[in-house]
Amino acid sequence: MRRGRLRVLLGAAPGVGKTYEMLEEGRRLLDSGIDVVVAVVETHGRAATAAKAQGIPQIPRRVVAHRGVQLDEMDLDAVLARSPQLALVDELAHTNAPGSTNAKRWQDVRTLLDAGIDVVTTVNVQHIESLGGVVEQITGVAQRETVPDAIVRSADQIEVVDLSPESLRDRLSAGHVYPAERIDAALSNYFRLGNLTALRELALLWLADEVDSALKSYRAEQGIQGTWQARERVVVALTGGAEGETLLRRGARIAARSAGGELLAVHVNSQDGLRAEEPGALGAQRTLVEQLGGTYHQVVGSDVPRALVEFARSVNATQLVLGVSRRGRLQAALTGPGIGSSVIRESGDIDVHMVTHSAAGGRMALPRLAGTALSVRRRLSGFGLALVGGPLLTWLLVALRRPESITSDVLAFQLLVVLVALAGGIWPAVFAAVMSGLTLDYFFVDPLYTVTVADPLHAWALVLYVIIALLVSLVVDRAARAARTARRRAAESELLATVSGSVLRGQGSLEALVTRTREAFSLAGVRLLVHGETVASDGEPLRQDAARTGATPGRTDVPVGEGAVLELQGGSLDASERRLLQVIVTQLEGALAQRRLEESAQAADVLAQADQVRSALLSAVSHDLRRPLAAAVAAIGGLRSGGAHLSDDDRAELLETADESLGTLTRLVTDLLDVSRVQAGVLAVSVAPVDAGGVVMASVDELGLGPALVDLALDEDLPPLAADAVLLQRVLVNVLANALRYEPQSGSRVRLTTSRLGPVAQIRVIDHGPGLPPERREDAFAPFQRLGDTDNTTGLGLGLALSRGFTEGMGGTLTPEDTPGGGLTMVIALPIASGGSARGSDA
Repeated sequence: MRRGRLRVLLGAAPGVGKTYEMLEEGRRLLDSGIDVVVAVVETHGRAATAAKAQGIPQIPRRVVAHRGVQLDEMDLDAVLARSPQLALVDELAHTNAPGSTNAKRWQDVRTLLDAGIDVVTTVNVQHIESLGGVVEQITGVAQRETVPDAIVRSADQIEVVDLSPESLRDRLSAGHVYPAERIDAALSNYFRLGNLTALRELALLWLADEVDSALKSYRAEQGIQGTWQARERVVVALTGGAEGETLLRRGARIAARSAGGELLAVHVNSQDGLRAEEPGALGAQRTLVEQLGGTYHQVVGSDVPRALVEFARSVNATQLVLGVSRRGRLQAALTGPGIGSSVIRESGDIDVHMVTHSAAGGRMALPRLAGTALSVRRRLSGFGLALVGGPLLTWLLVALRRPESITSDVLAFQLLVVLVALAGGIWPAVFAAVMSGLTLDYFFVDPLYTVTVADPLHAWALVLYVIIALLVSLVVDRAARAARTARRRAAESELLATVSGSVLRGQGSLEALVTRTREAFSLAGVRLLVHGETVASDGEPLRQDAARTGATPGRTDVPVGEGAVLELQGGSLDASERRLLQVIVTQLEGALAQRRLEESAQAADVLAQADQVRSALLSAVSHDLRRPLAAAVAAIGGLRSGGAHLSDDDRAELLETADESLGTLTRLVTDLLDVSRVQAGVLAVSVAPVDAGGVVMASVDELGLGPALVDLALDEDLPPLAADAVLLQRVLVNVLANALRYEPQSGSRVRLTTSRLGPVAQIRVIDHGPGLPPERREDAFAPFQRLGDTDNTTGLGLGLALSRGFTEGMGGTLTPEDTPGGGLTMVIALPIASGGSARGSDA
């Protein structure tokens, strides 16, 4: 079966005309002979939208009853049975009512597509899952209904229904979006000009990214290698040198010149892993790339120019930024063209920018002769082999000398030079070459036993000896250097992998880095201080007074970002070790930055929770407390103004109203004070042996419940509980009242049972109502939470929050469970009293 095609109309905000555009497209297709139906449309009372839906066949909605409220939902089964060619489905992010086939409307749309039905749907940018946090930051409104990005991106066609912010505000002011009573609040909050402008840009940028992904897919499918300059993409080549920051800032300026320009930084690793880059500098440059809004990439390739150009082509880059070579002219002449020249030759239609910098090579700088990579022991062994092998070989060849053996004599001494070069490197080889030439001239070349060079060829032979020695020793030295570098890189990789593994296994990143630093460099102690305070340390502790005065012997201080210092005690680090240390310092900077972000996030979370409680408290005070207070004031005012003119019945009724209202007000204020004490951890609890049956009967009597409403099944052998009788009664009253509120009115009763489970007694309050989904059960215990109840007579939404706080204060638990057959069971678990002794505590 053919899968249906999905078309998404994307809007920046409500009111831009998505639904109107969807209906207009549906009408156009209907007129052209396509079988079109309206599966669901949300007009929100907009007359123009409702009028546009007239004349298009509509599938009747399915009515769902939820907690006494009638909800209209799309009838998915009816749409599937009707099987139209095209279905119009409004509000893709909508959450379906409980009991529906799917939890989300986008899941319904996916079902329609699987059935071969084409769908046109609408969604606002704030409902796209990946943009929820950005939208909340812009508007201050959290989005609870979201659509996964993959669902929207899988659409065959995405269109932005665009409207300028000024025009949208004009529509809102004219009453075309919201009713008159909501216009002022909307204009001053969500629909502020800045908010709408940002949301519009967000929608356009999101769609631009989607278009770019489609372009990449098309180019890959068609095998197109050339660059299409639909968007400026600037690739900056990094080597790990000091010029990297200059190149990145230049590349960022180039990308910023065009709207939507993209910055990419790339570093090419050689396949042997031995290229001399600086990981510390690369780490800092990677951080800078992210700060500039770009992305960092690493590729592997032995041919650096080719790897750079291939990467640039793979990302459809339009600009390539490289630094001028750091080699001098003489060095370039000796070693051939540099990377920049090769990149320019192979770049094709990609523009290449060669950027000068302070690290560029001097005009006549000679290539540096690096010191030998061989150890002192190997160099001494080379000299020893030359001093011992030379005389021994001379004695042997003199003893076996013949007139025609000069060729073999020369080759024998040449072999000695090669062996010395292999053993000791360049200087022992040069020494052996010179001594071999002199020996050959003295003992084997006429005139014998003199060092006179009568023939120019003999002088040339001596020069050849020296040249061969140099060449062989250079090869040996380079191999030794490569081996040493490889071992060093392996040690660095092992260290970094160990650090990463320590962090992944749960060890704190700062502690792991400090510990591995001490182990890697065999130090006596390492300590990380932030603004003078120790945050991580390992090994031998540094004395505080010595650390402040700098009197600790063998101590090295390494700055780590701003305000932090890494103190190393014991031993000194060479240049290669300092290079590795810089890598660790870069990781420490990142770990400290992450720690600061976590602390800021925790502080913000605390503030957000406090603000949420404050907002809920203000809402409760402004609404729930005002109702009984107003009723009491009105009743007392009637008594005062009516005086003797009131009948006895009227006076009694007013007094009863005032008494009930003041009682309700007292309970509400008491709940507010109790919940504040629970949250502050200062609730006074007096725990003593308590008879569970007695507390249960007192709770039932307080609520005035009879056998028609509550079914009791009490364990007569249950021993006393360790609880506060007053608090336990309040817990039972709250839980029972909550269960009765949701119990169906079909004659079923709330069931209350007591039982023992080992050292714990359980009181179960069982109802057969609609229950709660597992993901929302914890929300029921949050203060000021009614979970959608619109009945303001039920109180502030503190009952379950107080009940759990009271239960935990007595050392027990209050947990919800599913009732078999449907409903919710609240389980109050409290410890059995030991010995019946009373005890007091503060929780």
